[in-house]
Amino acid sequence: MLCLVLSGALCYASGVAGTENMKGEGAILIKQKAHHGGTDKSGSIVPSINGNALIVVFCENLGQVAVEVSTASGAQVDCLSVLTPNGLQVYIPNSGNYIVTFTLSDGDEYYGEFTITD
Repeated sequence: MLCLVLSGALCYASGVAGTENMKGEGAILIKQKAHHGGTDKSGSIVPSINGNALIVVFCENLGQVAVEVSTASGAQVDCLSVLTPNGLQVYIPNSGNYIVTFTLSDGDEYYGEFTITD
């Protein structure tokens, strides 16, 4: 029983259960967009939503990472570059559907989709 409860909690926490961002809060599932070699670094990028704040934690040194936040229709909200393993926080003033894209210095791209609700 304990194993069943723990596996369910881990699936919920990682977004596997499909319940992430239902209320505009929680973890964002990262997907790989473009891969140019090397290992998959999607597990090293941990973004989450807390109200209107997008919070990103980098679990390892990925070098210089370009971060772009845009609406689902493609309008750019914010674009910045961060030296990892530092994290970042981006305030998103309006509710709606958004996409955050991470471009690593080797050209690999990762993205996640999220919703901000009032």
